Amino acid sequence: MGKRTKKVGITGKYGTRYGSTLRKLMRKIEVAQHSTYRCAFCGKDSVRRTNVGIWNCKSCKKVVAGGAYSLSTASAITARSTIGRLRKMQTESV
Repeated sequence: MGKRTKKVGITGKYGTRYGSTLRKLMRKIEVAQHSTYRCAFCGKDSVRRTNVGIWNCKSCKKVVAGGAYSLSTASAITARSTIGRLRKMQTESV
């Protein structure tokens, strides 16, 4: 069977509705939420989204809280690096 959509990808289900810019944004979000991510515990690419913000690893059965559409958000990465930097500064001063 041939390829059904040339440019629109997963947002072909919306047809001509909602405008091209919004469909492009939705495409980015939907591709991110349906893809698999690497598990931080077992290292396999088997983490999938089960519900909004809940990510489940099929391999090691771990459940992780993350972003709504991707496993980790930009603000979570920033917070994690800030906490690590502050912990490092605290251990160096003691």
